[in-house]
Amino acid sequence: MMIQINNTLLVREIIDEFFLCDLSVCKGICCVEGDAGAPVEYDEIARLEAILAEVEHDLSSEAKKVIDQQGAVCLDSDGEYVTSIVKGKDCVFTCYDEKGYCRCAIEKAYREGKIDFQKPISCHLYPIRVVNYNGFQALNYHYWHVCHAAKILGKKEGVKVYQFLKEPLIRKFGNEWYESLCQIAKEIDANSEKSS
Repeated sequence: MMIQINNTLLVREIIDEFFLCDLSVCKGICCVEGDAGAPVEYDEIARLEAILAEVEHDLSSEAKKVIDQQGAVCLDSDGEYVTSIVKGKDCVFTCYDEKGYCRCAIEKAYREGKIDFQKPISCHLYPIRVVNYNGFQALNYHYWHVCHAAKILGKKEGVKVYQFLKEPLIRKFGNEWYESLCQIAKEIDANSEKSS
């Protein structure tokens, strides 16, 4: 079942599925695993290049080499812009904390007040993936085995995908859009209770 809000179509899983990142289990592996970097919107490319000086001290020497050779962003096999990756794995913007957890150097600089760009919206919205079509956008729920612990913690804490992603969904689509989503979710939950 698809849900429509303005010019967006959402899969029902965004409302139904539980999700809450559990960094103690996954250790940030989503920034390492995969066959390409994170999707980047065209208008984010200049922003990523502009913040390099503020984040480069947190990047690995290998990441710096990749950035010097091909840039922070490149085209993937589908011709889409993505963050560059190191040795087919780590996003060039990854860094590791004292526990060995993978973190985002961009978000770290943002939280420290050094930059005003939080991270690419595709990263912020994960596990939602946005696909652009002519005249509308489709929001899909991307299930990935490395995030299984997030499903378990989300269920334990009662947090759904759309609730976990409140901040990035508002960042991308606005408050009014998010309020509409919450109202639809409330109606779906009410109907589910009536039928059970």
